[in-house]
Amino acid sequence: MKRTFLTLTAGLGLSICATSIAQAQNMQHCATRDLVVERLAQKYGESRQALGLGTQGSMVEIFASEDSGSWTITVTMPNGSTCLMATGQSYEKLAEALPAKGDDA
Repeated sequence: MKRTFLTLTAGLGLSICATSIAQAQNMQHCATRDLVVERLAQKYGESRQALGLGTQGSMVEIFASEDSGSWTITVTMPNGSTCLMATGQSYEKLAEALPAKGDDA
């Protein structure tokens, strides 16, 4: 289940990453990773829940708070710049099994 969630969320993050890094940097939703992580923890109670490697050496991370349900997807570039890519509410961990081979998802 955890692997399925990570795969799905990493795939989502990578697709967002591929099309939105330049847009996010232009909109000034970027800062150093340390500052972003600190603010997500202090302001929203979010901690890292998943991560994956993206294109061009980027790292996609999902932060979330199980208490409030808020979540944030970030992309960190090799230069240390971290950009907010998406945010939302109603985060929950899933425990779904992979479909059996040959079955539709």
